[in-house]
Amino acid sequence: MDTPVLVGRIGLVARFKPVHLGHLAVLEGALERAAAVVIGLGSANRHDLDNPWSAAESAAMIRAALGPAASRVTLVELEDLGDGPRWASLTVDRLGPLDLFVTANAYVAQLLERRYRVAPMVSLVAPERRVRVDGRQVRAAMARGDEWRALVPPAVAELLVRERLVDRFRREFGLATLARLSPLPEP
Repeated sequence: MDTPVLVGRIGLVARFKPVHLGHLAVLEGALERAAAVVIGLGSANRHDLDNPWSAAESAAMIRAALGPAASRVTLVELEDLGDGPRWASLTVDRLGPLDLFVTANAYVAQLLERRYRVAPMVSLVAPERRVRVDGRQVRAAMARGDEWRALVPPAVAELLVRERLVDRFRREFGLATLARLSPLPEP
C-alpha cells in the first residue's frame, strides 16, 4: 500500500453476498486511494435468493476480509426501495459527502452523477489485480457443492464455514439457486 492517498473519502455501494476476491480488490484499491472509505451495504432489507445473508453478516465478511484496514471503513446499511430517485437521496444522506463515488452499475452512476463525482469501480483496481468473479458465481458454486473457497478471501471462507452461513444458504436457497442455473426445458 505505497500508493499515496489521492482523495479524502471514497464511497461505493454493493451487496457483498458474499464478499469475494473481486470485492477485495476494489476495497483494497479504495483504501490505497483514500483516507476513508464509506461502504453502503445494498439491499439491507432483503432476504432472498440474491440476498441470502444479512447486512450484518456482510459487514462481518468485509471486516474479516480487510483485517486491521477495516478501521478506515465506515459501513452503512442501504435499503432497496424499488424507487431509484428515493434510493439516491437515501444513499447521499447515509454516505454523506464524498470526494469520489465508484460503481459498476450504469443506473446507479446515472442516479448519483449530479450529487457526486462518479467513476467506474474498476478504475480502483490495476489490471493485473482484477479478478473476474461475482456473487452469483460464488453462490452457484456453494449450491452445487463445488470449490467456492478459492473465490473468496480466506478469512471470509473461514467466517462462512465457522458461522455455518454456507450450510444455512444451502438449506434456504440451494435448490432455488440450482434451479436458476438450469435451462428451462423445451416446450
